[in-house]
Amino acid sequence: MDRSSRDADFSEFAAAAHSRLRSTAYLLCGDWERASDHVQEGLIRVYVAWPRLVRRGGELAYARKAVVSAFLDASRKRSSTERPSEVDSERPSGEDVAAQVSDRAVLMAALARLPERQRACVVLRYFEDLDVRDTAVALRCSEGTVKSQTSRALASLRSMFESASRDELAVIGEGSLPW
Repeated sequence: MDRSSRDADFSEFAAAAHSRLRSTAYLLCGDWERASDHVQEGLIRVYVAWPRLVRRGGELAYARKAVVSAFLDASRKRSSTERPSEVDSERPSGEDVAAQVSDRAVLMAALARLPERQRACVVLRYFEDLDVRDTAVALRCSEGTVKSQTSRALASLRSMFESASRDELAVIGEGSLPW
């Protein structure tokens, strides 16, 4: 396969997978712009490995793993000097049906309070619908680690929801998100 057809295949894959990868990245980091950055970094990693991936298959799994790794790598780099210069006019407004907004805010606040590894386990297991083995592969850890981190995360989420009302969780989440 020549380089131009390989590039065309990669471009087609990237266009098809971008939306799903960006949604996953958003659930991990809580910011659409940073999610785009994580997806871009992940797709760069996929492009580098593309010839090997096409022979073996599993392009989407590798891309998901690359995006999660980009998120985890970025979360280790606590400081950032990048600041947005203007409002993105293409970004959808935050207006939505009140109940959906409230539910989403509560969920995002609760997810934000989880440690990064636990958050990654919950997002991959329950939002991406991966099994334990695939989650362990994506996070480069053992299946036992995925099970224990997921269990701890669910216990923490349960405790948060039992100890605070929905309104309290939403208020706690506002302004204190680690994202």
